[in-house]
Amino acid sequence: MFLIAFLGGILTVLSPCILPVVPFLFAGVKRTRTSILLTLGGMALTFALISSLAVVSSDWVVQANNTGRHVALIVMVLFALSLISARIGGWLARPFVLLGNRLDPNTRKMSGPLGSVMIGVATGLLWAPCAGPILGVILTGAMLQGANAQTSLLLVAYGLGSALSLGTLIFAGRGLVNRLKPSIPVTGWLRRGAGAGVLVAAAVIATGTDNRLLAGTSSEGVTTVEQQVLETVPKVVDYLVSKVKADSMDAAKGAMPSLSGAVEWLNSPALSNDSLRGKVVLVDFWTYDCINCQHTLPYVKDWAKKYEKDGLVVIGVHTPEYGYERILDNVRDQVQKLGITYPVAIDNNYAIWRAFDNQYWPAHYLIDAKGQVRYSHFGEGRYETQEQMIRQLLEEAKAPAA
Repeated sequence: MFLIAFLGGILTVLSPCILPVVPFLFAGVKRTRTSILLTLGGMALTFALISSLAVVSSDWVVQANNTGRHVALIVMVLFALSLISARIGGWLARPFVLLGNRLDPNTRKMSGPLGSVMIGVATGLLWAPCAGPILGVILTGAMLQGANAQTSLLLVAYGLGSALSLGTLIFAGRGLVNRLKPSIPVTGWLRRGAGAGVLVAAAVIATGTDNRLLAGTSSEGVTTVEQQVLETVPKVVDYLVSKVKADSMDAAKGAMPSLSGAVEWLNSPALSNDSLRGKVVLVDFWTYDCINCQHTLPYVKDWAKKYEKDGLVVIGVHTPEYGYERILDNVRDQVQKLGITYPVAIDNNYAIWRAFDNQYWPAHYLIDAKGQVRYSHFGEGRYETQEQMIRQLLEEAKAPAA
């Protein structure tokens, strides 16, 4: 499983979700090899720590996560300003140099390693890769078992895989910059351009524009590759294929699991299995900051509107992936901004997630009028097949009355 997590991290470089943090990392291509490695290591370890804590439901963890993102954005803005202006960079580095002199009067190198680690930590706080099949399996295990050493190590392996792929790109860019060193004006412009890029990226993340920009991209291809990794790695094939397989159209998969346990319902009173008997139900597991979920959302909204008069009930189960997605006001705001009008269960305690034995964002479950789960699909794609199944179940629901 550690090998799978490492390979999954390597594959994140192909995902559009990695784009917002690329300017932060590439802005440091002129630094030393040690500095770059410290930044990448800080990013990987911070990502593992934050992802581990994300499954803890304590209020202080949620607030600390949210505050940490704001602090990280401030650090990135200062980093960008130091790249744009050497004078600002010297002013910002002065406290670290003074600290280094106090710790060891014979050296002024304290600020370099510490600054590199801080940039890595800030990047790790802002980095939220798409939860493809591999990361989804790791986070699901953490949710079901709580934060533990094994999950944290798996997340570290995932982060190190990502660091390896990003580091390869950074060192390739560093080689290009080294070739341009004889042309000092060019490298100066590159440094200032990188600073401007970091500043823009920080603004994009702070305003949430990154989600809107990435909404037009697709991770379906990367998801397919990750599923192939899951299916071909020895010793875990049987378990992972059964949990992460992309599509299923069995005649029946058992009774619909319970919808109880949500901390709050939006757009509707609390729904129960009994109140939904006789209806065709689509249960959509999602979370508002998941790019994959944002790609499937227009289809889900369209089905809810198109087939409501025929008896389809769409239920969105918002199960958080990261700490800030647990904040109820954030979810309410996003539901309104995204134009979601169908019922949404806020599943902060993962009660409905566990009942369905779910493993993935997004995940769609179709339940027939008799309350039996008839179809499931994980991830993006297969929209025509899903709509066809909705029509089939609606026709079946009308058959007895006819």
